This record gives sequence, structure tokens and C-alpha cells, in this order.
Amino acid sequence: MSILHRMTGVALSAGSLLFIGWLVAIASGERAYELFTSVVGSILGKLVIAGFVFALYYHLANGIRHLFWDAGKGFEMQQARRSGWAVVLVSAAATVGTWYATLI
Repeated sequence: MSILHRMTGVALSAGSLLFIGWLVAIASGERAYELFTSVVGSILGKLVIAGFVFALYYHLANGIRHLFWDAGKGFEMQQARRSGWAVVLVSAAATVGTWYATLI
């Protein structure tokens, strides 16, 4: 779980470049924005966005888990395993919820 936390941090940094690309496309005019949205709207683009959203929620949830660890709570093996699975499930549910909310 710890290595995945680091990997999602890197993914969020890389995803920030996507956000910057979106801002540049907006500033560059309608044609650039249409090109950007067509790339992001493709199947591969949607997968990248879904991965970014999952990384965001995972990094947030696991960061909260780490805060509990910093407070000295949740170190027992069973608690650590349970909280790890909770992080994955919360991240997946939040990702699906976000996608559902944006499609409506």
C-alpha cells in the first residue's frame, strides 16, 4: 500500500500536466480546446482521467490513514490490513461516484 501511495503521488504530478494542458487549450482558442477535448474524450483519454481520479482519491484516503498512523493508531496487522482494504474500496467507490455524477 505504501508504494502505491508513492505511485499515486507521481501520477497526480503527471496529471497536473494534463490540467495545465487544459488551461493552455482554453487560452489558445476554440480550435485548440476542441482538439484537447477530442483527445481527452477518446477511450484512452477517459481511461487516463479515470486513473487520475482514482489516484486522487487513493492518495487522499491513504494520506488520512497515514495521519492515524502518525497518531499511533492502527498499527496492528489486522487493523492495518483492514484499513488498507478500506482505502482501496473507498477510492474505487469515490471514483465510480465521481464518474456517475459527471455523466448525469
